[in-house]
Amino acid sequence: MDKKKLSKRMVLIVVFIFLLNLIASKLYWYTSIWWLDMLMHFLGGFWLGLLMFFIFFIKNLNSRHIIYVFLGVLLVGILWELFELLFFNYLAGNPVILLDTLSDIFFDLAGGGASIIYFSKRIMTRMENII
Repeated sequence: MDKKKLSKRMVLIVVFIFLLNLIASKLYWYTSIWWLDMLMHFLGGFWLGLLMFFIFFIKNLNSRHIIYVFLGVLLVGILWELFELLFFNYLAGNPVILLDTLSDIFFDLAGGGASIIYFSKRIMTRMENII
């Protein structure tokens, strides 16, 4: 698979995340559907993992690449949680719960892991068929 097809899939995913977030915010789904935050973090981690493959476009997937994807997703997940900590604690006055933060990071990493599996099964196999 070439970068153009990968970028199309990434755009579809990020548009889906954006629209789902918009609808969820307008309809207060984040407070009424308890697992929606987990889904959003999973999808965000999945998209971020694909973004890392897109930026570094790996032709041979090895353990070092997998570690880089996990570390990149972890770094962005931690930075996002720091943003939430600053926003919710200091601006909104709502305390951040440690269990929620750890759950968010876990689902970010699970999405990143799913992107690795997706990339290796759907994209790498098609690249091998082309070569």
